[in-house]
Amino acid sequence: MIETKDLTRRFEAFTAVDHVTLSVAAGEVFGFLGPNGAGKTTTVRMLAALIGITEGEAHVAGFRVGEQDKEVRRRIGILTESPGLYDRISVEANLRFFARMHSIDRTEEDRRVDKYLSLLMLQEKRRAPAATLSKGMKQKLALARAMLHEPQVLFLDEPTSGLDPEAARVVREFIAELRAEGRTIILCTHNLFEADLLCDRIGVIKQSLLKVDTPAGLRASLYGQKVEVRLAEDGAEMAAVVGRLPFVTGVEQEPGKLTVELRDPDGNNPVLVRALVEAGALVRYVRPVEASLEEAYLALVAEAGR
Repeated sequence: MIETKDLTRRFEAFTAVDHVTLSVAAGEVFGFLGPNGAGKTTTVRMLAALIGITEGEAHVAGFRVGEQDKEVRRRIGILTESPGLYDRISVEANLRFFARMHSIDRTEEDRRVDKYLSLLMLQEKRRAPAATLSKGMKQKLALARAMLHEPQVLFLDEPTSGLDPEAARVVREFIAELRAEGRTIILCTHNLFEADLLCDRIGVIKQSLLKVDTPAGLRASLYGQKVEVRLAEDGAEMAAVVGRLPFVTGVEQEPGKLTVELRDPDGNNPVLVRALVEAGALVRYVRPVEASLEEAYLALVAEAGR
């Protein structure tokens, strides 16, 4: 659904986005993580045909950005971090105005306005001027506006930034529903919990792409494939037993605990447990050792800085 090759944007001498090559499948939720100024928003603006590409190329929904921009814009929705609304008119009037801009016929307009007001819990505010809404409600209204023409691709830039927990939850649930409908979503966020919860894959960006993987893959990349084995005894003797197993690449021992690095935890764990039990160990439990997404992200960004 989205393909880029060496996508680059320069502002005079400053390179905001540097040779980003990426492929996002139809129906995928892809997250961009990166510090402020890393190029997330600039990348989205290029893909949405809002600013030009300095170098490289991009295709969205089968159309080339920079050459077929009108077709690209027909197939995308975008929520910016600070969306503009018409403050003096009502919530409903805002949506109807943009529905007509998208040439949606009146019967379909009625259905979609009702649908998105309901999904985003704005029915009670439909007659209220947009200026009277809280920041969270304005963000939900902007999200409804971005979805009115039911685009194939949705770009969301910090969709829950500054929202209270209840409003953020409503927005996350709405994104999950769009994901279930098979829509392709690009999510720029600093919220690592949100990225972990919603994204199929994540790209860590700092001008260039540092790494692309699933959330679980990013966590595993920091600590490798490790499991923690809790024992009923000290475990010093068992560290030597485990260390002799051919698929074990490292063992750390603490009182009552072994941390074991394996080549293939899913395949190796049963053999590991059997070897310990046969050696007389009393195994309480075995669990995977994973970094948090935050730890993995910070390690990648720090490494790029070095």
